[in-house]
Amino acid sequence: MGNRTQARWPEMPIDGWSDTRDTLHLYLQVIGKIRIANEPLTNHWWNSTLYLTARGLTTALMAHPSGTAFQIDLDLIDHQLVVDTAEGERRTLPLRPRSVAEFHAEVHRLLDELGVGTEIWPVPVELPEAIPFPDDHTHASYDAEAVHRFWRALVAMDGVFSSFRAEFLGKSSPVHLFFGAMDLALTRFSGRTAPDYSGVVPNCGPHVMLEAYSHEVSSCGFWPGAPGEEGTFYAYAYPDPPGYRDAHVEPAAARWDDQLGEFVLPYEAVRTSSDPDETLRSFLHSTYVAAADLAHWDRDALER
Repeated sequence: MGNRTQARWPEMPIDGWSDTRDTLHLYLQVIGKIRIANEPLTNHWWNSTLYLTARGLTTALMAHPSGTAFQIDLDLIDHQLVVDTAEGERRTLPLRPRSVAEFHAEVHRLLDELGVGTEIWPVPVELPEAIPFPDDHTHASYDAEAVHRFWRALVAMDGVFSSFRAEFLGKSSPVHLFFGAMDLALTRFSGRTAPDYSGVVPNCGPHVMLEAYSHEVSSCGFWPGAPGEEGTFYAYAYPDPPGYRDAHVEPAAARWDDQLGEFVLPYEAVRTSSDPDETLRSFLHSTYVAAADLAHWDRDALER
């Protein structure tokens, strides 16, 4: 693999950055909760997500009840949090090893200084261990190089996800990052409603999942989890059509995971392939086709 491809698809050994990953995840939960508190509810909680930028991640513009519009950016090149208002005011916070409790307090201090103070429910969601942000002195790691590699990987996969999204004419989510699981995700919809979601997600109310899965979906994304791995691409359908888990999908490294109830593809298998973009694209396409065909989606009407 050439140096340019290695730079676009960097190694991300989980053993080398798991503490930083977990801390960053909680930082993103703080920021995501600020967004969800200021944005009106959008279908499937799309008002809670973060987006990639040429320097990191952003909430995009938010309308504060005071009338001041603002946004929060994570600059993952210079490693600082930046809060900008539409009035031209700015505050910054260096991204360095600091506890979640300190990060939470400092971010809210900046918002208060700018007149956009925001009250949030200060407890993590979708995590088995939910230490309230003001009490979390456990998670305090920040390896700037590891965070930068993670962001570079997200940028690479975002391009593939975005081109895959463009092939679909039906309702589709943006390519966005959910702070709950810290996963970059893309979801296609058949247009039909779905049965009520009955699964259980740690520290996440049932109303959240009912809204998230109100309609039939084929969804895909990337999750930087699983010990011993570099992260995992996933794909699933809801509801799960008969025969889906036994469907043939590509590439050869992809498999069905009974515990997750999803198809999975190791990031390493994509990164080390001769054509990472095409390898990932084959996974996205084949898992979607399996879901759409087995659930009898109107593909002629939904695809470009």
